[in-house]
Amino acid sequence: MASTIVLLHGFTQTRQSWRRTVQALPPRYRALVPDLPGHGQSAGRTASFDAVTAYVRALAPDDRFTLVGYSLGGRVALHAALALAPQVERLVLVGASPGIADPAERAARRAADAALADRIEAIGVAAFAAEWGTQPLFAGQPPLVRAAANADRLRNSAHGLAAALRGLGTGTMSPLWERLPELTLPVTLLAGERDEKFRAIARRMAERLPDATVRVVPGTGHAAQLEAPAAVAAAIYQSGSASSSDSA
Repeated sequence: MASTIVLLHGFTQTRQSWRRTVQALPPRYRALVPDLPGHGQSAGRTASFDAVTAYVRALAPDDRFTLVGYSLGGRVALHAALALAPQVERLVLVGASPGIADPAERAARRAADAALADRIEAIGVAAFAAEWGTQPLFAGQPPLVRAAANADRLRNSAHGLAAALRGLGTGTMSPLWERLPELTLPVTLLAGERDEKFRAIARRMAERLPDATVRVVPGTGHAAQLEAPAAVAAAIYQSGSASSSDSA
């Protein structure tokens, strides 16, 4: 019987961003890859964490499944894993964070996200996609990866991305640092070799999670699944074979 995996993409991406990772998974896996609210074909869906958790619950099979999330999708996956336990048997997070713990910092980020949402609607998705791809977070991406990522962003609408930022942004979400010990399931934390910020976050998360593995994906930045889809796929299915609390 096939093992089911639900994969959640990041902000400005669509379900297509997981295509090469899914292709690299062994045949014994059945992948469910939705467009998150505000993105792709789900641009009109309500963008809130409660709505997204309900969406994952409706999408998920009746039996247990593995939940994978990148960046924004990782934050959503953390909320969903807490809400849907014990249905979620494993959690794999790529370049993800449980949120911003400091209230003042979170409020500042919420204001910045709101301003950015206004800007997206003002300049349109094409101009915003070009700006977004030049962030230091994505520095070092190979040209073909950069071009594919930009093409994926253009599958979105300005209104949908603005709504996602307002409803699902880091400043809006409730931080989950204090709830990480509740996640007793195996958790694999992936971060790109060039992604110093999220490598540090992964290690901080691992200190609070009861059963966590930190894996660094060589030669990649923040969006490791775009630069090394086969390596990310291998980490997903290897995490299903054994779990460990050792960092790699």
